[in-house]
Amino acid sequence: MTATWEELGWERLAAGVGRCRLPGWDCTVGLVLGEGTALVVDSGSSLAEGARVREQAQRLAGRRVTHLALTHPHFDHVFGAAAFAGAEVYGAVGLDAVFAYEREEMRLDAIRNGLPAADAEEAVDALAPPRHLVSGEWTLDLGDGRQALLANVGPGHTAHDLAVLVPGSVSGGPEIVFCGDLVEESGAPQAGPDAVPSRWPDALDRLLALGGEDAQYVPGHGAVVDAAFVRRQRDELAARFGVS
Repeated sequence: MTATWEELGWERLAAGVGRCRLPGWDCTVGLVLGEGTALVVDSGSSLAEGARVREQAQRLAGRRVTHLALTHPHFDHVFGAAAFAGAEVYGAVGLDAVFAYEREEMRLDAIRNGLPAADAEEAVDALAPPRHLVSGEWTLDLGDGRQALLANVGPGHTAHDLAVLVPGSVSGGPEIVFCGDLVEESGAPQAGPDAVPSRWPDALDRLLALGGEDAQYVPGHGAVVDAAFVRRQRDELAARFGVS
């Protein structure tokens, strides 16, 4: 049975496009509906949370989730991925190597940040590399003329940052850009050991070029922002890390 965005606590951004701020780490997941398709952006912090996201997305779509895009390899964005069985999974080039060789670091990071050890272990055991790796831009055909553009705009927040652009022709309004944690509104952007600070401002320049001045920018954490906010955050990061 289908439901409305409001009934499930999701924020509708445009026709067929919305997002949900998950409890715990305030991580954003997105949803883009096509003709017989449904694209989810990020998957939550555990298999149980991923299953809840999938169930809600399928109620909103009235169909199964067909595509999953992972914006970067942090546990709160990817540990639910295995709950999306049957979906075509996309990530930036290099995400497969992180999933293959840095699983223990991901597990420990999740536990340090408060995820129960059993949940972290379960998620890591089920984690599979994305089938589709994006090196530049990849246009997803969601049916009936609806498209979404996946863009490898990093490195920045991590070495493997992917953004998702929903064109205005699809949303019926301005462009919508799902930014992952390249942009954060609810706090200062977090730069962990896998960040590439010297390249982060450039990544935000690419985001701005992708969406343009009138786009809605959906951060990985926090409220939807505009281009002016992204530009200010770009300048703050440049000053913080001593880059131009």
